[in-house]
Amino acid sequence: MKVEVLVYYGQLCILLLMGAVALWCSCTRTTHEVTIIPPPTYPLSRSVIGYGVVNVSYTHVVHEPGQEGVSLGYLRRGSVVRILERRLAAKTSESWVLIDGNYRGWLRETVVDIYGLEAQAKTAAEMMTP
Repeated sequence: MKVEVLVYYGQLCILLLMGAVALWCSCTRTTHEVTIIPPPTYPLSRSVIGYGVVNVSYTHVVHEPGQEGVSLGYLRRGSVVRILERRLAAKTSESWVLIDGNYRGWLRETVVDIYGLEAQAKTAAEMMTP
């Protein structure tokens, strides 16, 4: 009986020693640095807020936000644009978005539906056009 107890305690000591070694090996101070480069997509990208689809028959793109902006051209319903910035017009407190598409300029935020992904905006634009 004493021999069996000694063998049992011997096995138990070996298991505890193996557990301690495994724990010590997992807590080493060496680190493996991995550089993570996020994909250039929303929301990680700071260059594009989202994508917009013009929701009115047509609208003028202006060179600065507000009523004083000079027209650069116009966009029709269903046009997809990248939205780069949002801003409130100083005098009217109306929200405007800086867009990049056929023109780079400003649109009232109310004339565009904003989507997070370009694919979503393109799908919405297809649904708008007959």
